[in-house]
Amino acid sequence: MSFLYTAVAFLLALGPLIIFHELGHYWVARACGVKVLRFSVGMGKVVWSRRFGKDGTEWAISALPLGGYVQFLDSRDPETAPKDEAERARDFVRQSVWKRIAIVAAGPTANFLLAIALFGALFMHGVEEPGTKLRPMAADTPAYAAGLRGGDSVTAVNGEPVTGWSDLRWQIMSLAVDKQDARLDVRAANGSQYAATIPAAAIKEPGPEGDLMGELGLDVWIGMPVVENAVAGGAGARAGLQKGDVVLGADGKPFAHAADFVQTVRAAPGRTLQIQVRRGSQVVSLPLTPEKDPKGQGLASVQLSPALERVTVQSGPVEAIVKGARRTWEMTTLTFKMIGKIVTGQASLKNITGPIAIADYAGQTARMGLATFLGFIAVVSVSLGVMNLLPIPVLDGGHLLYYSLEVLTGRPLSERIQGFAQRAGVALLFMLMALAIFNDLSQRL
Repeated sequence: MSFLYTAVAFLLALGPLIIFHELGHYWVARACGVKVLRFSVGMGKVVWSRRFGKDGTEWAISALPLGGYVQFLDSRDPETAPKDEAERARDFVRQSVWKRIAIVAAGPTANFLLAIALFGALFMHGVEEPGTKLRPMAADTPAYAAGLRGGDSVTAVNGEPVTGWSDLRWQIMSLAVDKQDARLDVRAANGSQYAATIPAAAIKEPGPEGDLMGELGLDVWIGMPVVENAVAGGAGARAGLQKGDVVLGADGKPFAHAADFVQTVRAAPGRTLQIQVRRGSQVVSLPLTPEKDPKGQGLASVQLSPALERVTVQSGPVEAIVKGARRTWEMTTLTFKMIGKIVTGQASLKNITGPIAIADYAGQTARMGLATFLGFIAVVSVSLGVMNLLPIPVLDGGHLLYYSLEVLTGRPLSERIQGFAQRAGVALLFMLMALAIFNDLSQRL
């Protein structure tokens, strides 16, 4: 059932993005007067099709559910060559180079516009997420060395205001790629303001499974633990803990953080603790005697649901679209920078991921709620736009490279050179896909 859920989430995430990408090509081609012969979702053999419109455009679903394409009237293809002068005027090849550039660029542009719209809608609706309040960090972490302490809240990074955890994480990740210091404006737990700087040398680029924030000592503040379930027969159940109890302290000493409860229990195997819990409007004291686990540590045998401190990030319509456009631009530039680092050997090839990773993240975000899932779709839309702009033959970026050379030289590349480039591009894409799938599998086995 979990596999089916993930598969459906993957199709719901990637399918509309492919359709929207191809619609970009389709709409601009029609606007430029080019005849569209086929609009296909999927590649390879057509398994279903219907014709619509005065041009009899074939709308099709093809066998391989990876990608799609729009087929134009093209005099280079004997099977679809124009039959008369009226059709010749609608031949893709006969269009000006600028029209061809516009048609090819329309696909990635559609993905970027969709990402802006999705991000903008999320900012307008309001996204509930953890705030920027920090949990206590270890003394050997860069965050502690910079002067940050548990209970403090970050308000800006290098002058850019941050209102939620995703903003903070995004800014730190951008600085990791750019190898810049992180200058943080911070509001202390007592209300005072101060600045802290984490040096660039301490901000390492994470791998695909890396935890950049955790390595720096930055983690989300967690409130007092709430009892989700006390395992029958366990120490917590014997003590009388019930679902919904909020653990406040032990032996008269209040906890400053949820981790204090876990540490206190682990340090007291076999010793009775008087724990204070809030139950409804009352505070009660319960005797908890932790059992000893195989490692010799105390065990309460309760499932906890930490209370995250959350904020709602919401903007007006105009501000939301501006923020959506900025987020899309920042993600696009960051992705190109990361690709550049991979090409030059400054970043690991393990950062290249494929459909298995996308499907996994699609399933995870779908379970977190509609807003999180739509945010994930926006991220994938940006990635799809960037990928198609890479100057690899067979991709949109490869065709844009051909037409750019045509603008510079005044004549198109020869069909022989284009044919060779196409074959090389297909081989390169297959190698990249194989590497991506290998990375996906190796990270999950």
